Amino acid sequence: MTRPPSPESALAQASLLQAMVAIAPKSVRVGCRVIQDGDEAHLLPEEARSILARQPAMRRASGAARWIAHGLLADVGVNDFAILRAPSGTPVWPDGITGSLAHDDEMAVAAVAPVADIGSLGIDVEPAQPLPDDILALVATRSDRTDAADRRLAGRVLFCAKEAVYKAVYPLDREILGYEDIEVDLNAGRAMTKGGRKVSLAYCVAPRVVVLAFVDGGRFRSRADGGNG
Repeated sequence: MTRPPSPESALAQASLLQAMVAIAPKSVRVGCRVIQDGDEAHLLPEEARSILARQPAMRRASGAARWIAHGLLADVGVNDFAILRAPSGTPVWPDGITGSLAHDDEMAVAAVAPVADIGSLGIDVEPAQPLPDDILALVATRSDRTDAADRRLAGRVLFCAKEAVYKAVYPLDREILGYEDIEVDLNAGRAMTKGGRKVSLAYCVAPRVVVLAFVDGGRFRSRADGGNG
């Protein structure tokens, strides 16, 4: 059994949840959890077998993220669904549901939505700290627009956005994308992949950076060039 989080952790969790709910589209359910010792016990047996990572920290984080997702799914009437890890690394969701999981070293997050409203969904979480310059050099391109973000955290938000976009579009296009293949415009709240896939973005920066990337259900199979995904 996991212990209750410390008052500081509980406050951070509550603050982040409030910020996430504020940015999420109406049909998207979101949740977060401070990762704790023993969270690996929240993995259902089938989930535990599908996750090859043996490092305790990774299994704790996976357990925390799935614990959140189990609760979100229960809210829409889906109980005891094992969210398996596919060979591609993506989580497998129930029919009619799209979702995404993420964690950093301390916090796990999850989001789910009906595919009738949200065609595909991605989420990512990062510490609210400046992105190291060497990583920023790999992530940023001249076409990215980050003026709307806090200057100190713009690189971190950009990194988080590209991770979330990849999670949202991979189930649709099955295409491996590098950071240079995703153009992000934080000012407009949108992104586009090199193949023309349009993605909407929403983000918060306190107490952690969280980005939601989503493709609308009504057009989730359409590309900018008119082709099918």
